[in-house]
Amino acid sequence: MVENNYDILGIVEGSTEKEIRDAFRRLALQFHSDRGGENEQFIKIKQAYDDLKIGKKYPETDQEKLKNSKVYSGDTEADVRRKNQILGQELFKEMKTAEDWAAELNKSNSTDTRLFGSKTLGEIELERKATGALSIKGNFMAGSFTFDGPIVMQGSITSPSWTQEFRTNIHVTKGDFKFINPLENKYKIDNGARIISDNGNIVVGNVYGRKYKVEDPQGRVGVFRIQEHRTHVSAPNGKIIAENLANTVLLEADSIIVLNVEDDVVMSAREILFYGGKLTFDSTIKLKKGGSIRFFENFSIQGLSGDAIIQLENGKNIRLFNLKTKKIRDLADEFVTDKENYGKDATLVGHGFTITYEMLDNLSKKPTKKQKNGWMSKLGFSKN
Repeated sequence: MVENNYDILGIVEGSTEKEIRDAFRRLALQFHSDRGGENEQFIKIKQAYDDLKIGKKYPETDQEKLKNSKVYSGDTEADVRRKNQILGQELFKEMKTAEDWAAELNKSNSTDTRLFGSKTLGEIELERKATGALSIKGNFMAGSFTFDGPIVMQGSITSPSWTQEFRTNIHVTKGDFKFINPLENKYKIDNGARIISDNGNIVVGNVYGRKYKVEDPQGRVGVFRIQEHRTHVSAPNGKIIAENLANTVLLEADSIIVLNVEDDVVMSAREILFYGGKLTFDSTIKLKKGGSIRFFENFSIQGLSGDAIIQLENGKNIRLFNLKTKKIRDLADEFVTDKENYGKDATLVGHGFTITYEMLDNLSKKPTKKQKNGWMSKLGFSKN
C-alpha cells in the first residue's frame, strides 16, 4: 500500500489546515536533527506538509522530483540567472500574501500563526501576537513586507544577489523593529536589504553590504565595473543600535549606537555613540545641526582612518585625523568648561568626550582679536 501525505503526518484525509499544521509541528519537534531525530524522516515529513499545503495527496515520484526541482545547475550563467529570477518572483509574491494576511489580522485584532516562503529558499513562521506585535522566525530572503505594528525577529535578513527588482524591504509603520539577542544568535542584515521603522527604534546585530566586480557589459576584456548592494537601515525618528557595520552600509536615525565601522559606511544622525575601536576606510559621519559624537574607546592609529570624515549639515567636511590629534585643552573655554577632568594629552577622540556640532563648525575658524587677547593675558602678556 502506497503511503500518502496524510499517512506520513499521522492524520486523516480531509483534515483542516490547522490540524495539518499542528501535526507537522509536533512531528518536526520529534524528528528534527537538532533534537536528535532522523534527518531523512524530517525531510519526508516536511515534504508531506508542503505537498498538503497545495492540495497534493501523494508524495512526488523520483521522476516528478527531477522534473519539478527548483534547484538548478545549468550550463550557463544566463540559465542560472533566469531560474533565480523565477525563484525571486515566487518568493516576492509569497511575501505579498504574508503582508496581506498580517494586515487582515491587524484589522480584526486577531491572533494566528502561519508559514510562508518557498521549499527552495526556506520558510519563515509569522505569528501575530495579542499585543499587536508580529513575530518572525526564520531567515527573510527576499520580497517587500510592510506591517503596522512592532516586529520581533528571530533570524537573519538578506536580499537576492541576482536582482534588485526583488530587493528585501521590511517597513514598520508603527513601533520598533528588534532582533532577539542578535549578538548571541549571530543574526545579521546583509547584501542590500532595507529595514525602515518610521517612528520607532531598530535593534539589530551585524549589518553588511556587498560590493564586487562584474565584467564589462560590453564585453571588453580586462574591464570591470563595481556592483554595489548597499544595506540600508533607517529609523528617522528613533534610535538604531547595532554591532559591526561593514562593506557598503547606510544608517539613518535620530540617534545611532554602534560598535565598529569599516569600509564605506555612511551614518547620518543627530547623536552618534561609538563603543568599539575601529572606524576605517572611506566611512562618513553625517552630523545634524545641534548634534554630537562621542568615542568611548581610545582609538589606535590603525583603528581610526584618516580618510574617514565628518560632514556637517551645512556642508563642511572635517577629517577624523584632525580630531584624533586635536587636544581637548586647546579648545576654547566656551566649548569645554571641565578641562581639568581630562589629561593634558587627551584628544577629542576617546575618553567619552562629547564633540558637539558647534565645536566642529568652529574648528577651522580663526580666533577673533578678543580671543587672541584673552589667550595672551592668560600667558602673562599685555595686550598692548
